[in-house]
Parts: sequence; structure tokens; C-alpha cells
Amino acid sequence: MEKELRLIDVNKKYKLSNKDYFQALYDINVEFEKGELVSIVGESGSGKSTLMNLIGGLDSEYTGQIIAGGQDLSKLKEKELDNYRKNKVGFVFQSFNLISHLSILDNVTLAMTLSNVGEKERVEKATKILKMVGLENQLKKKPTQLSGGQKQRVAIARALINDPEIIIADEPTGALDSGTSLQILEILKEIADSGKLVIMVTHSEKVASISSRVVEISDGKIVSDRRNENYQKNASTFESQNLEEDPSKKGKQKQNLSFWSSIRLSLHNMWASKVKNFLMAFGVSIGIGSLILMMCFSSGITDFIDNTMKSYSNPQIVTITKKGEGNIQDVMQFNPFTDEEKNELITGINQYLDEEGISFELTEDDITPGFGMMAIATGAKVLYNPTGEGYGDEFSDPIPNEELESEAIYYLYSVPPYYSETNIIAGEMGSATGGLMFTQGINNLVGENPIGKEVKVTFTIRVGNNSRPVEVVDKICGIMDTSIMSNFMVLYVDYDYLASIFAEEGVSDSFAPTTYYIKTDSEETTKAINDYLFSTNKYSGSIEDQLEGMFTSMSKTIGTSLVVISSISLFVSAMMILVVLYMSVSERTKEIGVLKSIGARRKDIKRIFSSESFLIGLLSGIFGIIFNLILTGVVYLILQNTIGLAPISYRWWYFAVAIGVSLVISVISGLYPASKAAKLDPVEALRRE
Repeated sequence: MEKELRLIDVNKKYKLSNKDYFQALYDINVEFEKGELVSIVGESGSGKSTLMNLIGGLDSEYTGQIIAGGQDLSKLKEKELDNYRKNKVGFVFQSFNLISHLSILDNVTLAMTLSNVGEKERVEKATKILKMVGLENQLKKKPTQLSGGQKQRVAIARALINDPEIIIADEPTGALDSGTSLQILEILKEIADSGKLVIMVTHSEKVASISSRVVEISDGKIVSDRRNENYQKNASTFESQNLEEDPSKKGKQKQNLSFWSSIRLSLHNMWASKVKNFLMAFGVSIGIGSLILMMCFSSGITDFIDNTMKSYSNPQIVTITKKGEGNIQDVMQFNPFTDEEKNELITGINQYLDEEGISFELTEDDITPGFGMMAIATGAKVLYNPTGEGYGDEFSDPIPNEELESEAIYYLYSVPPYYSETNIIAGEMGSATGGLMFTQGINNLVGENPIGKEVKVTFTIRVGNNSRPVEVVDKICGIMDTSIMSNFMVLYVDYDYLASIFAEEGVSDSFAPTTYYIKTDSEETTKAINDYLFSTNKYSGSIEDQLEGMFTSMSKTIGTSLVVISSISLFVSAMMILVVLYMSVSERTKEIGVLKSIGARRKDIKRIFSSESFLIGLLSGIFGIIFNLILTGVVYLILQNTIGLAPISYRWWYFAVAIGVSLVISVISGLYPASKAAKLDPVEALRRE
């Protein structure tokens, strides 16, 4: 008959130390034919299991040759050995080695799943084989619901599913009673009678007595090889079952485990430990939810500032001031423009707009001058007379101190052209003939209803190399709401009125525009001019724009800090995932050995565990979004009820970030456990209990 398996001068040594070795097999030379039912017998430690591991491709460290189906196993690469175990050899173990969380059907089809065979074909073939071993009614049961004999039948069906040429049964009846053992041996005999090579490892004489051939091994050497003259080959029911592949598929290399198949296997594994995985996902979700909340706070504060400023600005007006020296105090001061600088500004803007293909041409008619300065008086006094006859009496109540600190009034500047009556919340706009307009900060100094009260404000101007005080005495005509500046102490006066004050003081030469306002024809032009101004690094916007920039920068810094702090919890979550998956590898070591014995590649094992970490990350991200929605709702209500403001704003991509971050954390955390699982030695893994 055709030689299915040949072993030529096979030796196997185990390394004990740098110098010491233990030799388990000595010069094994033996041949096996198709259709044989061979028993390899020997005492424990004789080397029979070692020999089976070599024949089955589980161990590749040996000298000599093992030729199976024309293939020299000693020359096969790791992936080729995986395919050999998947397609050419089937294992039946004494302890069954079924995966407890998979159904009987899924246990049997597992090898076909690793080959990426379609579900319909897998189910049809597995059902047919399970029917052969008498388990057609047990497809949906779990291994724990079966008897020992039934479990071994499932193991036999799994070994047959990819139609291998060699079946290796390691003590197939060792865990069974005598009656069940006989049934299992009958099944193995039928398989051999169908033309397959069946090799049983046993120390039972009863098992050996029904074999067609008995090979005895002792101390790593074959001591006898005899045939059973009484062995009678029978017609096998397995012959009538067409277990061969579709002829159209012959010669085609079988595919490997697909991504979706690995996801399906991972879902089974996760469901088996659903409580542990749920708690782990929930733990990660807390960090994810907190991260989103911090991002919402950051964007909420930024949006609040932006929206507030936009409600008080005109998108077709550009505000231009000269930059200070860099520190906050200088940034908040105003530097006057010379006529030469004004002309340079107009020329530069027009050249840039022309280069950008924008038809707008800036002229002097489009520019409105403005003035602003710090009110740095050494002693600002606010006076009034309720009768309106004068201002001789100091206003001492509700003001606690007659002498106000210099910071009492922060700014003095002309009314911007984009301010109108809509910005007046009390009183009316001033004019070129008089009238002082304050922001709401004045209420803190003169109490409620300040309209009509007469005040004196002293500020200092520079004249040549000297400075001198200038006093403004007038009535408060209006209270302005100017967004971000509203709660500051700011005085607004009409530009022409301010010019007349300087003229009256005899210091007209010290009065020059510190701000220019440009009226454009579209938002596109506004943006282009702002782009030009930014590119020169010489100009800034209005004081509101500068303060908005500072507050926005501060909010981003705070938001970034909050995100970094919340990221610490994500690091802890990553460590938790790594530890749990690492422990999972240890708990499922035998399962990994089973997968490798039926042909799973390192890549397949890694993909299964990586898929689990991927699913944990996906679940954590979903939980994190749900947790965040609940947490954000609670925080929103608390803030609204306590401070009347909840600066929380969502971006649609925050949820994508949540899922993405969760996936990245989980997948990265799962890399080491997955790699460790993939590198496990199948022989050692199968020994693990």
C-alpha cells in the first residue's frame, strides 16, 4: 500500500542547561500506510507522546526526516506547518480539549473557520460528520452538557472536519469507561477502514489488541513493530459519506482566518466572560466620558466668547490698532498712527487685495479714525449734584472711598462706528457736543440709575517728553453693553467730542488716531484684510478682539489642562485592559494550544485577541458616550441652577474622537497580550490545565 508517513533517523533532544541535554527519541525509523489503525504503546516517559507531537507538526525541533504525504516536515516553514496541521492531520485528545464556551457545532467547525470556509458549507459538513458519530441532535449544546463519550465523539468529528489523511489519537479512551471506550474505538476503526491513517497513543493492551499494527516504544527507541494477524478490515460507513472537497476546489490553497471570523470568535469569547468584560468596558468608559466632558467645557467657553463678541461686532468692519511691545500692559495700550503709517496701511492692503484677486479698493473714505488710551489718573473722582446745579459735592455714598484707585477706569476711547443705539441699555448715545457713556462697571461706583449724574475723570497724556493731566467733566448720558468689556470700567465718548477736549486743553498735537475702522463690501474682503494684517505682524484688532484672544487662549489652556488630567484616567484604563487581557491569555492557554493544534497561525491567534481588544474598545467608547451624555446633563443642570450659565458645547466629532481614542487605547493595550498568546508553544499550551 501507499506509504502515507515515513520517519527516517528521527532524534529528539530537550535542552536542560547550557551543557546538558535529555534525549527523548533515538534513531526512529518507521513507516505507516494509509488505512492502518496503529497503536503506539509504551510506559509513561517512553517517548510516545513526543513522537506524536513530531508527527502532528506541533514540535519542529528535531533531527532526521518526517515525510507525510510527500512533504518533508523538517523543511517546512512555520506557516507551512500550520497548514499541515490544518489540512493534513487531525488530533483527538484524551481530555477532549473542547472549547467550553462554543457550541458543539462551533467546536467542530472551528478548523474550517480558520480556513475561512463559508458558513453554509461549514454547517452542512459539520452536521454530516456529527451524524456519523451519532450526535446529530446535540448541535447547539455546550461541551459541559455532554457525557465523556459524547465529548470524545465531538473531538473525533473536529479532527475529521478538514478531511485530513492522518488522525492522531492521544489516549482516546483514557478518560472513558469500558463501554464508551469500545464505541470510540469502533469509530476510530471505521475511520481507518475508510482509508485514513489512524495512529493511537496508548498504554492499554485492550486498545492495542484491536489495532492492525502495534509499535512498542521504550526509552525513546522502537523495540517492536508487529502486525495483528487477526485484524479484519470492514466496509466503512465513512466511505459512503463524501468528505472530500468539491473537485473544483482541489489544488486551491485554503484561505486563512478572516477579520469577520475573528470578530465572531471574539464575540463568543467575550460573551463567555461577559461580566468581566462589561466591568472593564465600564471602567474605561468613565475616562472616555470625562474626556468628552472636558472637551465640551473647552469648546463651550470658546463658543460663549465667540458668540458674545459676534453679537456686538459687524462682519464688514475691520478694526486696526498698532501692536504693543508684547506684555499684557502694552497690548492693552494704544499707539497713535502717523499720516505716513496710514498711507502705508492703505497701500499695503490694496496690493494684497489685488494679489488675491479681490476687486475691493480701499480709499480714505472707507476709513474711520478712532482713539483710545489707558485712563491712568492718579486720583479719579466721581462727583454729582442731584439738583443738577453743579458738581461741588463729592459723591460719597455708595462709593466707600472718595479717592478712587487708578484702576477704577481702565480705558477711555471713542465710540466705534459699529456701535449704535442697540448697544445702549440705558440712556442715549453721546454726540460731538458732549455726553459720557460708560459700561456697566460704572454701576459699581455710583450705584443704580447713573444716568444724568455728573462725573469728573482725570487722565494723563504725554506732551513731548512731559506728561500732564486732562480733566473731563460731563454728565453720564448712557450705559453701554459692549460684550466682553461690559463688566470693565470703560468710558466711551464721541470722537469729535474727544478731539474738542484735547483742543480746549491746548494739546491738539497729542491727539492722533490710535485706531482705524475699515468698512468693507463683504465678509470675504474683511477676511482678506485681516489675513494681510496678521501676516505683517504689525497690527492688532480692537481692545475687545485682544481681550477675546487672551480669554480664548486662557480657555484653551484650561481646556487642554483638563483634557490632560482626564487623560490620566485613560492611562489607568489602558493598564487595566492590558492586565485583564494578559490574565485572559493565561486562563485560555489550553484553548490557544487547541487552536494551534488545528492549524491556527500566529497571525490568527493574534487577530483573535486583537479583535477582543478592539471590541472592548468599541464597547467602551459606546459606554463612554452614554456616560458622558448622562454626566453632561447633570453638570449642565447644576451649573444653570447655581451660576445661571453652562458653557458646554458639543462637536459631532467628539463622539468619533471618543470611539477612536477608546479603540486606540484598547488595541494598543492588547498588543502585548495578543503577541504573547501568538508565541505560545502548542505542546506546552496543551499540557496546561
